[in-house]
Amino acid sequence: MIKYAFLSFFSLVAFSCLAQKKTDKSLNLLTYNIRFSTPNDGVNAWTNRKDWVKELVEFYDTDILCVQEALKDQVEYILKDSRFEMEGVGRDEGKTRGEYTAVFYDKSRFKKMKAGTFWLSETPEIASKGWDAQIIRICTWVKLYDKKSKKDFFVFNTHYDHMGLIARDKSSELLKEKIKLIAGNSPVILSGDLNTQPETRPISTLKTFLSDAKDISKAKPYGPEGTFSAFNFNAELKERIDYIFVNDQIDVMKFAVLSDSKNQRYPSDHLPVMVRLRIK
Repeated sequence: MIKYAFLSFFSLVAFSCLAQKKTDKSLNLLTYNIRFSTPNDGVNAWTNRKDWVKELVEFYDTDILCVQEALKDQVEYILKDSRFEMEGVGRDEGKTRGEYTAVFYDKSRFKKMKAGTFWLSETPEIASKGWDAQIIRICTWVKLYDKKSKKDFFVFNTHYDHMGLIARDKSSELLKEKIKLIAGNSPVILSGDLNTQPETRPISTLKTFLSDAKDISKAKPYGPEGTFSAFNFNAELKERIDYIFVNDQIDVMKFAVLSDSKNQRYPSDHLPVMVRLRIK
């Protein structure tokens, strides 16, 4: 308990300092499974966490926020009175029902050029469940123009199935195909809750054309190894299932898993993963 309270304190201090050193052309991207809103979570229900999540995003000077498991009311709350615009749809029918893998971006800095969503399935252009997946899964993408760097880049945000082994394998294969088709030779960022460990085949497939941001960070990676706590403050934090990948047109300056906590609780059942990036 003492170990992670200590880590949480220094997580705040470290990124507070980093925010002061952020260059004009670098950007902070945060990927975060914010846990869907359900009253069954009791003290950890969204109503008790929502302000904290928004405050965390602001404190870390987030330019782009990629979320998983967000329901319509949750994305609307993040957007309310914020500096963000959002791209994303509900996975159940491609409108507002079901979870979003939404991408929020600072509207004062970025201009959306084009965007879309595809399903992780054999029929990616229509709402559908793929392979042996237990749940419908999607990937949302957006092409952004950065007014500071004067460059375009793509952000893909996804959430793999938690049960289907075949589905996770096939999802990585589909992403490889789709990212090359949609983004071509442009700079690419892929974020998400992939529900699989670093040594597994889905991750190996992604590494055939992208790099794990943690592996190529110019600064030493910061924070715990694991990203899933299940709301357990005493979790060992060994299970790494949340990732950020980039292609060779992006430099990763810093990488961190943020273990912020208060009153022996976390703001979600996952820890957010943050990177500072620079488009080459």
